[in-house]
Amino acid sequence: MGTITVQVRRRGTITLPREVRRRYQVEEGDVFTLVDLEDGSFLLRPQVSQLARLADQAARTLAEEGVSLDELLEALEQEREAYYREHFGKA
Repeated sequence: MGTITVQVRRRGTITLPREVRRRYQVEEGDVFTLVDLEDGSFLLRPQVSQLARLADQAARTLAEEGVSLDELLEALEQEREAYYREHFGKA
């Protein structure tokens, strides 16, 4: 993509060009870490939450296995009932 010029606006806002946002799937509300390289340069690195990463991984696994959300929830309910019976008697 090369070099892109951006401008700092009021209150320190920097607008990323549309092509950059689309290419890297940057959406409103995304959080970045600013790394000061201490030579007058800095790096913006997206911060992806561990929860989001795990949720994406779970969704991919479910899709690969052909398991629907309803099937997953039903299996979880059955496991909960079995656990409850085992540890506390009747469900």
